[in-house]
Formats: sequence, structure tokens, C-alpha cells
Amino acid sequence: MLAAERRRHILAAAVAHGAVRVIDLAEELGVSEMTIRRDLDRLEEAGELTKVHGGAVRTAGSLSGRGLEPISALKAERATAEKTAIARAALALVEDGMTVAIGAGTTTLELARLLRGRAIAVVTNSISLFHVMTDPADDLVAGGAVQLTGGQRTPSDALVGPVANAMLERVRCDIGFLGCHGIDPTAGFTTPNIGEAETNRRLIGASRNTVMLADHTKFGEIGAHLFGEFSVVEQLITDSGLGPAAREALSSVVELTIAEGGVQ
Repeated sequence: MLAAERRRHILAAAVAHGAVRVIDLAEELGVSEMTIRRDLDRLEEAGELTKVHGGAVRTAGSLSGRGLEPISALKAERATAEKTAIARAALALVEDGMTVAIGAGTTTLELARLLRGRAIAVVTNSISLFHVMTDPADDLVAGGAVQLTGGQRTPSDALVGPVANAMLERVRCDIGFLGCHGIDPTAGFTTPNIGEAETNRRLIGASRNTVMLADHTKFGEIGAHLFGEFSVVEQLITDSGLGPAAREALSSVVELTIAEGGVQ
């Protein structure tokens, strides 16, 4: 197991349980206690954990960050190759003639780029996605209608609130694609924004099948607001950077697809 993968596992365990012990992690991961202590040093330097005697706890700053949402431009710079791979895998699920709901997010935005000009109808609450799919560029061939919900804008360029929710309650889609801030085998799919959580629930409710698109860095993160348990999602598409332990944990609660490409 690579060091980065091992540290993601340690962080996920700290998120799930609140604290981790060196002796337990060393036994579970099959490495020395010294190796685990070095991992904890790196995670503490990054502000993710606080070391205590015999182990570490999730830092107060990280926990309070559950309610904070990075702006869309910052999220777009992260794991770009992985997001592209995930979008390509999701593309195979879309057939001409479908009505497709697509939520806000940088990974769903990559899917939108691939769907430009397709003979489908799209419903979205994403300003960025609407612009991508309706931009009158030379390469855009005639496609289906793209409907924007309206609503109040969030830092992730999502439109949320009563206007968005009312519109979504009146549409029915063949398939829905959503992103998320965090994935946890126990907590489910979460976001820091309460309005976005409620609108995401409407997107799920409007879709016959729901597919989550999320790169491996989302595993172990927990936002403040739950919008979907694994029981309401038919499939999760992520990338090859997701470690074996995380794959095993997620495969037990949802159909998991690993997109080829990105981090190896």
C-alpha cells in the first residue's frame, strides 16, 4: 500500500471513529508502528489530525470545516484527470432520447462537456453546467433542451432553495447524476450546504435511477448535511485512486464502478 493511500485510510478511520490508535493501525495495515507515527506526523502537518498519546484525533478545525464549502473554481483544480475518467465512464449510461438530471459539481461538469449536442433533454440546477451545454460554439450540433431550475446561488454554482425545489418536484427523469462533498460508508453522501442538500434530495426524487460521481478524495469526508443514503443510489462511479480498503467498504453498500484513468 502506498503512503498516500495509507494516510487516506487513516484519515477515513479518524473521521468514522473520532480517534485512531497507532497499535491498531499498524496491525490493520500490516506496517510498523514507526511507519504509522510518520503518517500521523504528515497528517498533523497538513492540519487533518492532532496527535495524542498512542494515536491521533480529528482536529477541531477539520471538524468545523464540515460546514464550509470551497468555491467552484478551487474544486475544479483538484483531481482533474480522475474527474475526466469518471465522466467518461458515466457517459456510457446515457442513451439518446433520455431525460437526464445533472446536479452541480466539477465532476458532473466534465460529464456535461461530453454530452454537448447529444439528443437528450437535460434538467440541471448548475449555472456552470447550463453554460457549457448551451454555449453556441462552432462544435455544438443540435441537441435536446436544457432546463435550468432557477433559485439561489451557492459557492459551488448550484441553484437551490424553494424555486429550484418546486421545479424539480414537477419533472421526471430517466437518470440523475450527482456529485458530493463527502462519502462515508456509514454517513452516506453529504454536503456542507443545507440548501444544496435539500435540492439534491429533489434531484434524486425526480430520477428513476441515481448515479453518484465522485473522485477518490471524497472518501472519508463528511459534510454537515446528509442528502442521500446508499439505499437511494443505484451506482457510485469513482476513480482508480480509491484504495482497497475503501473499495471493500463501499462495495458492501453500493454498486461500485472504478473508472480507468487518473491516478494509478
